[in-house]
Amino acid sequence: MSAEPSVSPSRVGVWLIGARGSVATTAVAGCAAVTAGLHPPTGMVTETGAFREAGLPPLSSLVFGGHDVVDCPLPKRAESLAAGGVLPHDLPSAVSAELAAADREIRIGGPLPGDTRTEDELIESLAHDIRDFVRRSGLDRAVVVNVASTEPVPEGAALPASSLYAAAALRAGCPYVNFTPSMGLHHPLLAPAAAASGLPYAGRDGKTGQTLLRSVLGPMFAQRALAVRAWSGTNLLGGGDGAALADPAAAAAKNAGKERVLADTLGTVPQGETHIDDVPSLGDWKTAWDHIAFDGFLGTRMVLQTTWQGCDSSLAAPLILDLARLMARAHEAGLTGPVAELGFYFKDPVGEGPAALGEQFADLVGFAARLRELAQPPGPATPRTAHGDPQGTTPEDTTPEDTASEGPDPEGITGERR
Repeated sequence: MSAEPSVSPSRVGVWLIGARGSVATTAVAGCAAVTAGLHPPTGMVTETGAFREAGLPPLSSLVFGGHDVVDCPLPKRAESLAAGGVLPHDLPSAVSAELAAADREIRIGGPLPGDTRTEDELIESLAHDIRDFVRRSGLDRAVVVNVASTEPVPEGAALPASSLYAAAALRAGCPYVNFTPSMGLHHPLLAPAAAASGLPYAGRDGKTGQTLLRSVLGPMFAQRALAVRAWSGTNLLGGGDGAALADPAAAAAKNAGKERVLADTLGTVPQGETHIDDVPSLGDWKTAWDHIAFDGFLGTRMVLQTTWQGCDSSLAAPLILDLARLMARAHEAGLTGPVAELGFYFKDPVGEGPAALGEQFADLVGFAARLRELAQPPGPATPRTAHGDPQGTTPEDTTPEDTASEGPDPEGITGERR
């Protein structure tokens, strides 16, 4: 049962970048299934007791839309996922109306091949789609979540697609979440706009499998004073992620987060590498192996091996719903800037925070407690940073459209490179 908000329910948009992909489709179908009572909210941390009375929007209030450059309708995509065992076989037909409604709100993204629009024109076009979605749907606010395929690390001065979408979220006045290792708001050219936007943001690179396990095992070795000599890993995966990560540059961007977790939890960088192999026949399923060589008392050499076999979309989708609800509530409560307390969800979290999963979970539970304290009827409020520092006064019920008109000059994002 969805956690009940302690403030008046509102309609909240979830604008997905990569809206016709496996993760997005699973999130939309899963939200509809849980709302209808067809399935329990397994994997949704926000549905646990710690988040009761935190003022989170109920699942039934979420309205989905997004951008994508492919044209496969969501109902058809859901049928494909059901055929592959990702969704229950009868779910696409049971939630067909919800899938069709979300599909009607998906707009063509960009840049497309041969696109001659400037960066500023692209950002404005993407932001217009988001503002229009908020207006037509009668939403109180919308959260933009990037679940698109991983990009290579950008070269040169041009903004990559993920950063164009991130800039559009700021311009539309929406909180932003980067669930991918792509650049997004991390691009240095967007730092001033992000800081001036008065919006909360979080990311990057969702932690769903191998790195989730590493964020538990790394602290274990450190806390038991066991010397890790080498940590090597292999990922076998198919689907869209496998195809995207077949590009060595995209794989390097993905592996950077995996290696960072080890460095942060162990306090050193062990020998070994992580390899990613595209195996199309695996579809949406992934197998991850880790081989950990470590020294015990008197230099005794030992090995721990782990195998993680999971479905990426099923692991990621409940986290997308968690993050959309948490960021919507943070925005409603007037929080601004990087939300470091959501590091529990990411390989490379924004802001300052711990790397060990247990400590990250404690921060997340503490964040839920803060949201409970901040729950109050709508009215004038003092925007705060994610750590609670006052930032001035704006109306709490400002819509994304209003924020866009009052926020930083849109020309300040990319206007100098038109």
